[in-house]
Amino acid sequence: MNVQHSFSGGASSASGTLYLVGTPIGNLEDMTFRAIRTLKEVNLIAAEDTRQTRKLLTHFEISTRLVSYHEHNKGASGPELIRLLEEGQNIALVSDAGLPAISDPGADLVADAVAHDIAVVPIPGANAALSALIMSGLPTERFTFVGFLPRDRKPLREWLEHNRKQEGTMICYESPHRVAKTLTALLESWGDRKMAMTRELTKRHEEAVRGTVSECLAWLEEHPPLGEYCLVIAGFEQSDDYRQDEDMPWWQDLELADHVARYEQECGDRKEAMKRAAADRGLAKRDVYNELMRK
Repeated sequence: MNVQHSFSGGASSASGTLYLVGTPIGNLEDMTFRAIRTLKEVNLIAAEDTRQTRKLLTHFEISTRLVSYHEHNKGASGPELIRLLEEGQNIALVSDAGLPAISDPGADLVADAVAHDIAVVPIPGANAALSALIMSGLPTERFTFVGFLPRDRKPLREWLEHNRKQEGTMICYESPHRVAKTLTALLESWGDRKMAMTRELTKRHEEAVRGTVSECLAWLEEHPPLGEYCLVIAGFEQSDDYRQDEDMPWWQDLELADHVARYEQECGDRKEAMKRAAADRGLAKRDVYNELMRK
């Protein structure tokens, strides 16, 4: 068991403290007074991207020593940071934007610090996932944050199938290069649920597109993706379980290629077959074509 009283000398008075400092996700005015003070007072700042963090430190006139801690060097950097903490140094951990230790290697450093009986203190700040959730218009009383979804088609399809009946609102991050592909897979697996697609949170071009999955896909057809996205998707409801419905579409359990092939057998025209399959699934014909070309 590990019991920490953050403001009574920490878990071990001989050790330093690991501060998890939230930084702005876009708007520098979201930096808190406490975060600035902490970054000025610690002995060392460990950053995911030192070039990005140095810009932030320069803006707020913070001269604390800066070192690198990220996915590719955590095996060597992590133990060294733990050693410095055990010697009594106070260290602040920051990510590129938002709260550290969420979908980044900072979680490993926190686990190691706890295992070594080192106090870990959060310095709250901006967070993209929760910001997207509260502006989405979807239920907030129960939600699941899943970070980034699998990149490859088969693992993504398996993940979607496994999580299809999650009842709470789902939140994930996605890149502009993959967002349309992810929404297409989502529509195929989960149906046309309500969702919100947000980007550029707290920045000048902040945007939230609210509607259904197919409506968001249609929006992307007219407005090419720009910036990192946070997707907020409605949870499962019994009425969504079309697979148990007697009127379940005949093509529901078919792969997209098999769906198109079935129509092609009927009409003898591949372009017409793709057009019909796209209409069935609420997709743009171009998305169907691009998906088939990837195989």
